[in-house]
Amino acid sequence: MDRISREEIKHVARLAELEFSEEQISKLAPQLDRILEHVARISAVNTEDIPPTAHAVKMNNVFREDIPRDSVPHEDAVKNAPCKQEGGFKVPRID
Repeated sequence: MDRISREEIKHVARLAELEFSEEQISKLAPQLDRILEHVARISAVNTEDIPPTAHAVKMNNVFREDIPRDSVPHEDAVKNAPCKQEGGFKVPRID
């Protein structure tokens, strides 16, 4: 059963600013059809008794304790910089 027509493939390709040859469309059509068939099977699964979750497995606090520590000395941080200016990194301007 064709779930997606050649015209629909061309329309979606136009929206995505993609160009496909007729040969590529012939290859894409059955692949997209299989994908849509799989999505339809997944959609048919009864999920009514399954609560919404953010993660598939239970997670505890994954954050580490924030412990202050010494940082890298300024001189060490900039010593290997290819270009320095006024004690900091000089980088190209982005327009």
